[in-house]
Amino acid sequence: MGILGLTISVQPIIGLHYSSYKNCSYPIQLFPQLQHSATGSTIFRLKTKKNQSFSIVRASAEGTNMSTTIEKLGVKIERNPTESKLSELGVRDWPKWGCAPSKFPWTYDAKETCYLLKGKVKVYPEGSNEAVEFGAGDLVVFPKGMSCTWDVSEAVDKHYKFE
Repeated sequence: MGILGLTISVQPIIGLHYSSYKNCSYPIQLFPQLQHSATGSTIFRLKTKKNQSFSIVRASAEGTNMSTTIEKLGVKIERNPTESKLSELGVRDWPKWGCAPSKFPWTYDAKETCYLLKGKVKVYPEGSNEAVEFGAGDLVVFPKGMSCTWDVSEAVDKHYKFE
């Protein structure tokens, strides 16, 4: 299987005025002439518009299955967890639950970890006007004691585990 995507980390060269650090994901088709380094990273140079000097760019070629974790309003979401992580947790052996598009209140009497196979959800923690959004392919952890409202916009099918 070829490389489907990559993450690019732009780091300034010491002494130059370009001071931002970027981490972005792009399809590999945008970068047809990448060179591989001895460390396994792909390195190429990028000329910035702000500064006529070059910056060092390292590209991690892990395909499009790059996991990222965020935490918002007490809910932890890992987007695109690796299959090895899911296997390590035993996710495929957990019970399944699903529901049609709906809106309902829920309180977590125990910590719940769930992996969405399909669906799209906004959860509004009690006392907040902000929502936490997640969907198919996300591994989500809700803390014990959280009260919230689930707003399911696309039918959900998930594996879940209470601790």
